Amino acid sequence: MEENKSNKLPKFNSTEELVDFFDTHDMGEYEEDMPEVHFDVNIKHNHYLISVDKYLMNKLLEIASEQQVSVDMLVDSWLKEKVLKVS
Repeated sequence: MEENKSNKLPKFNSTEELVDFFDTHDMGEYEEDMPEVHFDVNIKHNHYLISVDKYLMNKLLEIASEQQVSVDMLVDSWLKEKVLKVS
């Protein structure tokens, strides 16, 4: 007779505790305790390319590096701020 080796999922007080737990445990061992979830995903996210001269791109790379963010995030943030100011 095969023994059921399923473990009981402990209770967590925070998402951080849950993440820490599964950093050291196999999620498959707790599959029976996992709740079934449903969610929608919108994969129709548009991206646009723009040209930037070399000098400006080098400055953007430098600033992004100093702020420890990607150039995409930096430029997106700055453009949102500018658009909000003129809207």
